[in-house]
Amino acid sequence: MTRHPSPQPNASLASRGSIGSRREFLKSAGGGFGGLALSAMLDSEAAGKSHHPAKAKRVVQIFCPGGMSQVDTFDYKPELQKRDGTPFDPGGEMQFFASKPGNCRGSHWKFRQHGASGLWMSDLFPKLSKCIDEMAFVYSMHSKTALHGPACFMMNTGFTLPGFPSMGSWVTYGLGSEAENLPAFVVLPDPSGLPPGGIINWGSGFLPATHQATTLDTSNPDQPIADLFPPAEFSRANPTADRDGLAFLRRLNKIHQQTRLGNTELDARIKAYELAARLQLSAPEVTEISDETAQIRMLYGVDDPDTGPFGRQCLLARRLIEKGVRFVQIYCGAENTTARKIRPNWDSHEDLPRDHGYWGNVLDTGASALLKDLKQRGMLDDTLVICTTEFGRQPASQGGEALGRDHNSDAFTAWMAGGGIRGGIGFGATDELGFKAVQSPTYSYDLHATALQLLGLDHTRLTYYHNGINRRLTDVHGQVIPELLR
Repeated sequence: MTRHPSPQPNASLASRGSIGSRREFLKSAGGGFGGLALSAMLDSEAAGKSHHPAKAKRVVQIFCPGGMSQVDTFDYKPELQKRDGTPFDPGGEMQFFASKPGNCRGSHWKFRQHGASGLWMSDLFPKLSKCIDEMAFVYSMHSKTALHGPACFMMNTGFTLPGFPSMGSWVTYGLGSEAENLPAFVVLPDPSGLPPGGIINWGSGFLPATHQATTLDTSNPDQPIADLFPPAEFSRANPTADRDGLAFLRRLNKIHQQTRLGNTELDARIKAYELAARLQLSAPEVTEISDETAQIRMLYGVDDPDTGPFGRQCLLARRLIEKGVRFVQIYCGAENTTARKIRPNWDSHEDLPRDHGYWGNVLDTGASALLKDLKQRGMLDDTLVICTTEFGRQPASQGGEALGRDHNSDAFTAWMAGGGIRGGIGFGATDELGFKAVQSPTYSYDLHATALQLLGLDHTRLTYYHNGINRRLTDVHGQVIPELLR
């Protein structure tokens, strides 16, 4: 499945038709219609082919920026609890990201076993614990950096530097879209702001721009995509006038087209405007949740001031994949620079009970609702749900009150569910304190390879020729984790 940025794609792929001409049009005229959204829709006509039968058709990825503490959430460490208050670094030679380590600090929440699997989860997630038999945990995740931006890039693109395609871009590049009126790849940022590294996290890099994600503003159902609608002073809320205007334009287009037979660029332009019109109708329909039942709204916690924003994102993710969107990424937290009373993400240097306490409740409500909702609708079996963070936190305390934890690139936990995942299992392990991954250390490459495998894609064959190299999401690394697969 190697593609070259030339007019002649590899024969193993579905034909791209006149994508090039349409791309040129989008550069000049697409901005007023939510250009990236429109281009992503255009690319839906050119779905690729899988390498092998897929177990998952679509992906919902939850990203928790800031660095979630593994020892306070999913990675149970009774030895750390026993050593609480004892020196973590007796020799005093260690230096973490922001400070020297304090004493060992056990979890701020009690851990319990749950489900038929008997896996451990902290009391931070009372609702998510009821879904534990659907979840597979990778306890041995680690990163190449303890810096937020580069670590987010690595989890999203496989590289610590900007400029590389995100996982969602690679997936839509390989498989195309099933959505007729919506983009193939949609990102729902935290309403309070962008994550560390900003929009680069979901960029298309050197892949064609059609694979760039479309960002939806979940706080504004009337204008979910920037510049999708004309300003109020230039528009009339009159469906009849809209239909008449569109019919008139079609007549003019046909007359114009008859004098330019064989002009594929003109054909593409006409089609693009028609798609834009459909997007204007479909996007608000998806983002407006008033048609959901009171039970569903309660399940997702959308009316609660704390859980509501993320709960709405999770609900919209379900609605988007129901409409055929291939890849939806949700952010549970924003950038640190927007800090207020409660930190805007999981970066808990000073007060982990406060920060994780807040975000834990948010994630617990939204993620558990998504899993339960997908399962009851029969969608979980072919929807892959991934939840990760960019790195973990230290087993030692930090801060004046010894309530925080510093960055830890050597250990964190990710989990997956649905879409061919064997639930109720744990893979890999950290040491007895949760300090370093020691059993089956796992990078983002392995997580990405496994996700692509479930989608019917061989990560070594999903490539794009760029600057003399056949680039891929997993670079020159990555191994599928068979233990996670059903």
